Amino acid sequence: MKWFLFAASMLLAMPAGAAEPKDVLKSYADIALAKYEDSLTTAKTLQGAVDAFLATPGETTLADAKQAWLAARVPYQQSEVYRFGNTIVDDWEGKVNAWPLDEGLIDYVAASYGTVSEQNALYTANVIANPQLVFGGQTLDTSAIDQTLIRSLHEIDDVEANVATGYHAIEFLLWGQDLNGTAPGAGARPWSDFALEGCTGGNCDRRRAYLKAATDLLIADLGEMVAAWGEDGEARKALVTGSPEKGLAAILIGMGSLSYGELAGERMKLGLLLHDPEEEHDCFSDNTANSHYYDVLGIRDAYLGSYKRIDGRMVEGSSLSDLVKAKAPDLDAEMRGKLDATMAAMSVMKKQSDSGQMAYDQMIGEGNAEGNAMVQAAIDGLLAQTKSIEKVVGALDLGSLEFEGSDSLDNPTAVFQ
Repeated sequence: MKWFLFAASMLLAMPAGAAEPKDVLKSYADIALAKYEDSLTTAKTLQGAVDAFLATPGETTLADAKQAWLAARVPYQQSEVYRFGNTIVDDWEGKVNAWPLDEGLIDYVAASYGTVSEQNALYTANVIANPQLVFGGQTLDTSAIDQTLIRSLHEIDDVEANVATGYHAIEFLLWGQDLNGTAPGAGARPWSDFALEGCTGGNCDRRRAYLKAATDLLIADLGEMVAAWGEDGEARKALVTGSPEKGLAAILIGMGSLSYGELAGERMKLGLLLHDPEEEHDCFSDNTANSHYYDVLGIRDAYLGSYKRIDGRMVEGSSLSDLVKAKAPDLDAEMRGKLDATMAAMSVMKKQSDSGQMAYDQMIGEGNAEGNAMVQAAIDGLLAQTKSIEKVVGALDLGSLEFEGSDSLDNPTAVFQ
């Protein structure tokens, strides 16, 4: 479902000396490059930690690999605002951040997971345990687990839940299933699932191969996006070679779609309506509150034209805020205020999760009035900032734009049907 936005033109003249749209697009592209470079850098750190874990499996090396995964999520989530408005990013994104996944495709699962799914013939295929898969009248050779195989498995049989690559496949391998429901606790996969001696879970050699292949493939995929936003990259060219209005529209579609349909709707409201921990984004690691926080920070960065890199350096330039302030200073102040309010609401959830007091899956649990209220406050902030994004579209005379919608927001009764 789409949410259609019809913006009224304000036809205000741009004062002399104000920021130019082409400069805003350049800083937006420069920040994209920095975010994907940081995502690649932290993924390489993850790769090193995974290699160290596989070389010497143990509690400490597994904990180090998990910590590296968590750190890798920080810059990547801030890049998600580049989706929706940039086709090249949106077409690529599913390889690295698709969710939710039917983890039974990859590895063993608890009995509570079930054995069949009407939507997915490979619901419990368990590639790690089986050197061949038979489904739909065909036989698939899975004897060698490598990058080519897991790429071919990704969304196989045209089922989006067959997620075989990316951050969440790696997350599942490192943490295992979170079997705690909306009670405290994340996944607790034992390090011995990767041990060559004293193997638990069976097929440790194949599980090791899968983790290695998935991590290495993440590096390759992130490298594609770094190249795409480089000086001669296709994503940068697509943004800056068209009309300035089209480029500005891409920025706002990314901000509005992530704020409304994707984050407020599919990632937050749906799980809150259903009180279902399976609907949380980083569901194996209980990192979801951080994941949402950095998404919102990325939206604010896109408006303000700034980004703090993982080494502390700032990447800054002309911004949407500059353009709006020159035409409608009150609206710029409103937009900034709404972004700050959403960040404050997200910070409440992040602090609760980081302190260990209440993870995100607990917050959305049925009967948890305090946690539910925290999540709803963040959703309300996202909805309010989307209204201000509508006004920005009008102030910049960008006509009619289309944002992603969500049944969870637009037709919540359909969620229960």
